[in-house]
Amino acid sequence: MPPIFKALASISAWILFVFGCLSLLAGFGRIIGGSTELPLISAYFGYGVGSLVLSVVVMKLRKMLE
Repeated sequence: MPPIFKALASISAWILFVFGCLSLLAGFGRIIGGSTELPLISAYFGYGVGSLVLSVVVMKLRKMLE
């Protein structure tokens, strides 16, 4: 495999990881801020957890490219 695929996989994993962390922080920020909008808070946590899971999947795929 060309090395560009490993680089793209690493970049994708980092973007997903950072987005997941920021989404979780936003969800906790909404809770601390006293927001009562449960669907919005659930969406933040759902996007955060989903993004973190996808980042792990991408890193596993990257490891298989080696």
